Amino acid sequence: MTATFASLAEFRDRLAAAPAPDHAATEGAEARNGQLTKPPGALGRLEDLAIWYAGWRGDARPAINAPQVLVFAGNHGVTARGVSAFPAEVTVQMVANFRAGGAAINQLSKAAGARMDVHALELDRPTGDFTQGPAMQEGEFLAALATGWNAVAADADLLVTGEMGIGNTTSAAAIAHALFGGEPADWTGRGTGVDDAGLALKTRVVAEGLAANPGASGDGLEALRCLGGRELAAMAGAIARARVERIPVILDGFICTAAAACLEKAVPGALDHAVAGHLSAEGAHQALLTRLGKAPLLSLGMRLGEGSGAALAIQVLKGAVACHSGMATFEEAGVAAGEA
Repeated sequence: MTATFASLAEFRDRLAAAPAPDHAATEGAEARNGQLTKPPGALGRLEDLAIWYAGWRGDARPAINAPQVLVFAGNHGVTARGVSAFPAEVTVQMVANFRAGGAAINQLSKAAGARMDVHALELDRPTGDFTQGPAMQEGEFLAALATGWNAVAADADLLVTGEMGIGNTTSAAAIAHALFGGEPADWTGRGTGVDDAGLALKTRVVAEGLAANPGASGDGLEALRCLGGRELAAMAGAIARARVERIPVILDGFICTAAAACLEKAVPGALDHAVAGHLSAEGAHQALLTRLGKAPLLSLGMRLGEGSGAALAIQVLKGAVACHSGMATFEEAGVAAGEA
């Protein structure tokens, strides 16, 4: 059934009503982990990841069979201010590349055994310039949230969301500034590779965005509506749907994390089903992860977006779950267990 949202309050209520992880499955996974043929804690964080995944899937011995990668694309009115090193036309061109299978995210999704879907959101109609007022009116914002919500596959057992949208690092920086304060320069980076003058301009634009939309300060959904883009809203919608369906999520880089942070600000605990896939080379990503209490699985100097770092991290989580569910216990293997 295709979902729609009549108001921001309805979306917030759906998110707030999302279930907790299955405690019986978590306890069962913890017990199994203690019986596997390895010294206690020898697999490090992989053990914690497997137990976390088991609780959200409601299965003490789970498997990852149907990971999904969703890539959303949108265009931003704020690009008219010159905040990107690339023109807005690149968004349309990259969507064609995704659909032809030629982008990095296509290769990484395939390598991880993940289904990949691409959704372009009104690329011929950019959002409003948020230095002049809200990027989106409530109706179009709700439509973008619903696009993401409805894009999650019914059989998905792990979700990655990625994005494409020239200008969206500026949008993400403005959101982070609205949610967590500090100075605009704390959150503004070089994105597609702007020079020093371009970075100074982006920083001014971020400051102007919050000045033009004071209601976005500290309010997750308003920050996303006023300062975000359709692709950021769609990512948030998909991550929210995954929370409701108890589908674990691997977060991508700075832009994805900024969109997800809006959910956590709106409903504390909304990101309990999510882990950080990687640490982006975009400077403010670490600060954002720190605010959210998320430790990245990988740190490879990536800053591509598209969901690429998170898609690569699928294989880390698959490894964690494979060890947890596939290893023999001491009893099964006939191996003498050590003493605690």
